[in-house]
Amino acid sequence: MKKLRNTALALAAAGALSGCATGPNATPGDPLEPMNRVIFKVNDTVDRTIAQPVAKGYQKVTPQPLRTAVSNFFSNLGDITNFANDLLQLKITDATEDLMRLAFNSTFGLGGLLDWATPAGLPKHHQDFGLTLGRWGVPSGPYLVLPLFGPSSFRDGVGRAVDVKFNPLNYVDPAWRNPLYIAQFVSARADLLGATNLLEEAALDKYSFVRDAYVQQRKAMLNQPGSAPPALPNYGDENEAQAPAAASSAGASAPAGASAPASAPSGQ
Repeated sequence: MKKLRNTALALAAAGALSGCATGPNATPGDPLEPMNRVIFKVNDTVDRTIAQPVAKGYQKVTPQPLRTAVSNFFSNLGDITNFANDLLQLKITDATEDLMRLAFNSTFGLGGLLDWATPAGLPKHHQDFGLTLGRWGVPSGPYLVLPLFGPSSFRDGVGRAVDVKFNPLNYVDPAWRNPLYIAQFVSARADLLGATNLLEEAALDKYSFVRDAYVQQRKAMLNQPGSAPPALPNYGDENEAQAPAAASSAGASAPAGASAPASAPSGQ
């Protein structure tokens, strides 16, 4: 399950995915599949030709302790968004822990380069405005693949726009802001190189695999009681018949156990 969560997150952050031919029938929850597959394929091309080589070069020339410090720094900034969204969701305990993490790591962790909060017992809560909207009953709407950003939905797309608007990096002087954005992206993409390799081995139809992983992961993060994972489609040859509903239902949790890789957005 942990691998699956990583897969959905890693692909979202990197926007790195590859597409297949559109199936003959529309998939429930994905009425925009033809368009989504085209964007998916473009994202994958950009990722394979630009993002992955840069991330591999960064990983090769940068010592592991320094890479960890960079990841910690952006993760610490992400706790600002986590705190705000936990507060909006009235999760007071989680919001308090987020604020304590931010203060602890910013003060004793050299501005967030060191993560002392986690070993001190302060858990990290991954939140965003899309989850906040979901918490208050806003439906996710159709699945949507965003250019460069990857897997999303109508609700999560709006939430992402809000999160980007209130990212603390937006209020830094442009001379520092742009290099910081680039460093954040490269660091996140380097952290997900292993997840991408797992994805390449995990699914014949990567588009379907990533879509279903993302949808299930978002449902799990909302922690909605009684929300069963959707039935699994056939991930093999698109010309093959769909698996019977009973068999799909029995294996509904398969993506979690199957060789799953993943994606992680914005250092949160």
